Amino acid sequence: MSNILETPRAHEIAKALDDQRARIAEACREAGRPAGSVQLLPVTKFFPASDARILRLLGCAELGESRAQEAGPKAEELALAEPGAPIAWHMIGRLQRNKASNVVRWAAVVQSVDNEKLARALSRAAATALDARERDTVLRVCLQVSLDGDPSRGGARIEDLPRLGEIVAALPGLELAGLMAVPPLGSDTEQEFARLRQVHDRFVATFPFATTLSAGMSADAPIAIRHGSTCVRVGTALLGPRPITSP
Repeated sequence: MSNILETPRAHEIAKALDDQRARIAEACREAGRPAGSVQLLPVTKFFPASDARILRLLGCAELGESRAQEAGPKAEELALAEPGAPIAWHMIGRLQRNKASNVVRWAAVVQSVDNEKLARALSRAAATALDARERDTVLRVCLQVSLDGDPSRGGARIEDLPRLGEIVAALPGLELAGLMAVPPLGSDTEQEFARLRQVHDRFVATFPFATTLSAGMSADAPIAIRHGSTCVRVGTALLGPRPITSP
C-alpha cells in the first residue's frame, strides 16, 4: 500500500494545515500573544478516519469530534491503524448522559459539559474505567457556556458556572480544564468573544488551574484569539466542506 502521506488528499490537507497554523501565528502576533499560545484543534466530524490519520501523521496529536456514535469507531480504527501514534480525542458536541460510558472509552477531553447530571455521569464512567484500567488518565472537562442563555442550544448559564465548576472540580475521575463556547448564530462575534473573555477571567480567579478557553472556529478564529482563546476548533478550513449532510 502506498504511503498515505503521498496521496493528493494528504497534500491538500498538509497545505491547509500549514495555512491555518500560519493564520493562528499571525493572529497571536497581532494580539501581542506568544507564538504557540493557541492550540489548533482539527475537527474531523463527518470526515473519514483516513483524514484523521493524515492529520495525526502530520503532527496533530489532538483531534475533535462532536458525534459520539461516529467518534468511537473512528478512534478505534485509528488506534489499530497507527498504534504508535496515539490521539487525544476531544468531544466537542452536545452529549447525553447515557453516552457517558461510551465517550470515556475514547475521549481525553469533553468540552461540552453543561449540567451537573452529565458531570456526575462522566465522573462515574471515568472512575469505573480508571479502576478497570480501561484508561490511564482522568477525563479533562471544559464547561460549555451559554452566551445567550438559551438552553436548547446547549451550554450552562453564566451565573451557574461557579457552582458547576465546584462540582466538577470535586468529582473523582474528572479534571476541570476551563470553558468552551460557541457564539449565538447571527450575533456580534467580537462582542460575544469579548464578553466570554470576561467570564473566563472571573472563572479563573476562582479556579486558577482552569486556564483553557476553547473559542473560535474556521470563520472567527482570529477574533477569538484576540479575546484570549487558547484553543480554536477548525474543521472546514482544514478539510473542506462536509462530505455528508448533518441529520
